[in-house]
Amino acid sequence: MDKHRCGWCIGDTLYEAYHDEEWGVPVKDDETLFEFLILETFQAGLSWITILRKRENFRQAFDHFDYKKIAKYDQAKIDALLQDTGIVRNKLKVNATVTNAIAFMEVQKEFGSFSKYIWGFVGHKPIKNELKNYKNAPATTDLSDTISKDLKKRGFKFVGSTVIYAHMQATGMVNDHEVNCFRYHEV
Repeated sequence: MDKHRCGWCIGDTLYEAYHDEEWGVPVKDDETLFEFLILETFQAGLSWITILRKRENFRQAFDHFDYKKIAKYDQAKIDALLQDTGIVRNKLKVNATVTNAIAFMEVQKEFGSFSKYIWGFVGHKPIKNELKNYKNAPATTDLSDTISKDLKKRGFKFVGSTVIYAHMQATGMVNDHEVNCFRYHEV
């Protein structure tokens, strides 16, 4: 018998695997939090499946999302990325990735880890919503507004409230699985 999944992922095996294995699972390690932050940044204005299909290309192009390396990218590396057809070639987003890597490390210095900082907004415990239909999930919340403003104040780019709420969903800070989805109680 098929498991009931959230409606947004049905019909695409890549989407279903992402839903079943990653989406909404609480992420506490800085490396994965950074990866999702970058992917969500590139997703702004596009569909998530577009980014998911290019995820391995992004991983290769951006040194496996190593923020220490990315923070040191020079113009030659940025220019090379802008020629890479395997990723989304948006100059502002590529530049923002470098800026965000630097800001990410500044947050680590201040809080000990990015995880302590970002999870502090939810008291280090996921918010468990009770959605009957994924279409009723908000695009933003007061909390994502607050986090977005704080990140921008710290120098991050492309971290609007919608991007941040998607990041919160992806990294398990908020559980927006539909209540009848098999993953709702698992995460």
